[in-house]
Amino acid sequence: MGFSFSSHVETAIFGGGCFWCTEAVFQQVKGVKQVTSGYSGGETANPSYNEVTTGETGHAEVVKIVFDPEVISFEELLYIFFEIHDPTTLNRQGADIGTQYRSVIFYASEKQKETAHDVIDKINKKLPKTKRVVTEVTPFTAFYDAEKYHQNYYQSNKMQPYCRFVIKPKMEKFDLHFEEFRR
Repeated sequence: MGFSFSSHVETAIFGGGCFWCTEAVFQQVKGVKQVTSGYSGGETANPSYNEVTTGETGHAEVVKIVFDPEVISFEELLYIFFEIHDPTTLNRQGADIGTQYRSVIFYASEKQKETAHDVIDKINKKLPKTKRVVTEVTPFTAFYDAEKYHQNYYQSNKMQPYCRFVIKPKMEKFDLHFEEFRR
């Protein structure tokens, strides 16, 4: 008798404001193997957090999500992503303002690109005509890991005010709408 398991993984790269929030939610999702906070979408190679926060590097705070598509699909990840942040605000999530906090999907294949556009179209059909998804759908070029102290931030700092008042409500929203995807 052999064991049946998937050895195939895919990668998704999403920016939904502060990467600490996005990382914390996706770490709880079934089928997600690894979540890494980092930077993508800019011109500066190997940027630092201090450089990215100026908004001058062109990078967004993002998470790289390695997942098993036999457990959770890219489309399902997108629906979670769109639920846990506001994709209708341009270059802003809550108090975080600037292009580094933009809503963005960096696609790794034409299939991911098509799926992202399909999901955005479905969400836009449910929104009032005055509100539209402004999430960028952009080809992936490079990902740079954020500094070590940014990795696993929520798990390491649960009692900090930002974690309690900003991240925890996003995790509760995930639980409310996507309980079936919680590990």
